[in-house]
Amino acid sequence: MRLGWIAAALSVAWAGLAHAYDVKEIGSYFIGGHMQTLTGLPEETVYFYQGAPPTAYNPNGDVHTGQMYVHYVRLQPPRAAVPIILVHGGGLSGTGWESTPDGRPGWQQFFLQAGFDVVVPDQVERGRSNWSRWPQIFTSAPLFRTAQEGWTLFRIGPTYASDPAARVAEPNTQFPVGGYDNFVGSFNARWTTTDAVAQAAFDQMIDKECPCILVAHSAGSGFAVRAALRAPDKILALVGLEPSAAPDPASIDMARLKAIPMLFVWGDHLDDFPAWKKIVVNPYKFQDGQAAQGRMDVVHLPERGITGNTHMMMMDRNSDQVAGVVRDWLAERKLVQ
Repeated sequence: MRLGWIAAALSVAWAGLAHAYDVKEIGSYFIGGHMQTLTGLPEETVYFYQGAPPTAYNPNGDVHTGQMYVHYVRLQPPRAAVPIILVHGGGLSGTGWESTPDGRPGWQQFFLQAGFDVVVPDQVERGRSNWSRWPQIFTSAPLFRTAQEGWTLFRIGPTYASDPAARVAEPNTQFPVGGYDNFVGSFNARWTTTDAVAQAAFDQMIDKECPCILVAHSAGSGFAVRAALRAPDKILALVGLEPSAAPDPASIDMARLKAIPMLFVWGDHLDDFPAWKKIVVNPYKFQDGQAAQGRMDVVHLPERGITGNTHMMMMDRNSDQVAGVVRDWLAERKLVQ
């Protein structure tokens, strides 16, 4: 009995060592953007915090706009030859890769354990990248996603209610519905007029961090594809997780992407939500165009027996299983040991 207990303990210890990694550096930086001078705005008297004295506030002057926050963890040594960049989707931020709404480790840790240096940006105007004044700099007001929209758009279920007990989820949903309100707390304001500024900062990050692998979720796929079109030699692989912003191939020069292996991953219940019948049109055209060049793989998770995944597959209860699909695909292409 004692020998069996020791053997079991050693097995657990070795399993832990297999997932251990040494960190060389954790850090961050801002990239992109420019200084812009504001003039003609009225001065105010403000109280900057409770109990503070009244202070004259002049909003005129030079401000920085269009910058992107980038967080990185670099290993000592990495087992992968190049870093992996995790690109968040619309109305979200890089926090979605760090941990799940129910408190499990996210894909950032999964791919660190897999041997990659991991880079996680907050796109312009999201998270720690900050906003800019509108209409003086950004030309439109922000949009704010509601909890109602997220529940159905992300295919968690058909019916949202303010009372959590009255919400209706898909019977086999993998999303941790008990953490949904926590997830809603991570929603970011978004603008519909800042893509060019955001792309410029994104491209500067690519120049700094790559050659690399891009894993892009949802609207983030548009930035990833445009970065690959601009610098195809810097992108060794591109993974799209339900890549809603992948462009119509008729609108771009697909030949520039012929050397880049790509993987698109789709979850469950795509046919059960009317909005998704429209969303998938251009991405499906894109993956067909890339397939014609011989560099496209597509995984519909239910066809592999992996069911119930939502649009937020990196947060679903089986998120590590889905990450394993991506890791194995990268390993087949010799991009990690």
